[in-house]
Order: sequence, then C-alpha cells, then structure tokens
Amino acid sequence: MRAITWEVSGSQGFETAWVQLGAGALRARGRVVGTVPEPYWISYELETAEGFVTGRLTVTAETEARTRSLDLLHDGHGRWTANGEPLPDVDGALDCDLGLCPLTNTMPVLRHRLHRAPGEREFLMAWVSVPDLAVRPSRQTYTHLGPGRVRFTSGDFRSDLAFDDEGYVVDYPQLAARLTAR
Repeated sequence: MRAITWEVSGSQGFETAWVQLGAGALRARGRVVGTVPEPYWISYELETAEGFVTGRLTVTAETEARTRSLDLLHDGHGRWTANGEPLPDVDGALDCDLGLCPLTNTMPVLRHRLHRAPGEREFLMAWVSVPDLAVRPSRQTYTHLGPGRVRFTSGDFRSDLAFDDEGYVVDYPQLAARLTAR
C-alpha cells in the first residue's frame, strides 16, 4: 500500500489516496477536502478489475447543505449503474473519472502504458462531477509525449501531465501537483 498526496489547485484543496497496485489491478481509498465550488469533503473507494478496468467507485460527498453518496458500478461488459439505476449515456466506457482527482488518470495510462510507450488513445469515461456526484459521459484523449509525459485532452481543455514510473500523476498543470514528505 502506498500513500500519495496532491495539492489540488482546481478545488483549492488536497487529496490523499492509499493505493495498492497488483497484477493488472488497482485498489484505492481516498479522502479529499476542497473549497471550490463550495467547501466539501469527499471519501472514495475505487476497485478495478484485470486490465485496470473500473469495477466499482463508491463516493460520499459532504457539503454544508447535504451529504450525497454514489455507488458507481461497471458490470465488466460495458454497462454502468449509479445507485442501482442504469446509465446508458456511459455504456461502453471502461473507466470512471472522479472530478478533480488525479488518481483516476492512472487507469487508462497504465492499461496502455502511455507513460512509457508511444501511442494515442481516445476514451469514453464515466465522469463524476464534484461535489454533486452527477455522472456524465466524457470523451478524453491521452497522448504519449515522452517518458513519463502524457497529454490529456477533453473538449477544449488540454494539459500535459507528468507521471512517475508506476503510472501515478506527479504534476497535472491547472489541476494538481503531488506533495512529497519532508
């Protein structure tokens, strides 16, 4: 198990994830505190199946006004549910993308070794906005730029991310930067 902490400029907050990588799979639990668009706390657990394909993401978000929960489940055959309700708009997606969470960029990068090998891949993601936990389809492209460097593009947004050798985000300009223990 490895603990990773990011300063998340996109939410003016912080995230710590406890991550375990295994043979083609990832398990993580994390805590997030943010202040944009409003003060919030998030707790999440993420499990992937073989090939780093999302199996389940459970999230609880707490704001001053309310607490929300999401149980996002991928059936392994391209279909998704949120709290038991079908999500046909994201059918075919392999991954979730928790908003403002640099950890969820890891799965597609590891699956295709884009932090190490040339290539460009387009993905449909089950994107979860925070703190409202709404799930929407998101088209994203990841392009290998060099060792440990991957360009992320979604709509008009573009950022060149830095990854470590294990496939975790070190620097995500405009969103987050990893902190190191002193």
